[in-house]
Amino acid sequence: MTDEPRLSAREMLDQLEATLSRRTRIRAVAALLAGLAGTVFVTSLWWSEPGPLPGRTHLSFALFTVFCLAWACYGGWLLTRRVPLFATEQVIAARIALVASVVTTAVAAVAAARSGTGLVAALAIGGLFVAAALALAVRAHARRAALLSRARQLTEEERP
Repeated sequence: MTDEPRLSAREMLDQLEATLSRRTRIRAVAALLAGLAGTVFVTSLWWSEPGPLPGRTHLSFALFTVFCLAWACYGGWLLTRRVPLFATEQVIAARIALVASVVTTAVAAVAAARSGTGLVAALAIGGLFVAAALALAVRAHARRAALLSRARQLTEEERP
């Protein structure tokens, strides 16, 4: 046995908070800025297009705007958190990436099929993005589950 004092679960979490804070905040600012910049860029392109646009083009611009706003909201949400997140932020980011990659792949595949060119390339490239996003989502869920399990263990060890 060692003479070092035992930390309670709350004390451990309080110590972790400071070490997680800087990295989380950098990611939050990056997501917020990228989301806002993407929103401005996509909406500027959308509204500056000359002449009437087909409905599917409006839908594509709207979807890309929503994806950018989702990243901006994610960044803003992260910046407002003052508690350990137990990898919740990674799960949310992975879900956004997965939805965005699936929808983008579907839109690209439909556009390629309608034009009669590049369907295989659209599906192959989109499939790579979907696979990467899915791998990140699985990893994020596993990491979050492990952290929550460890927090429960620490809390149970603390009880008499």
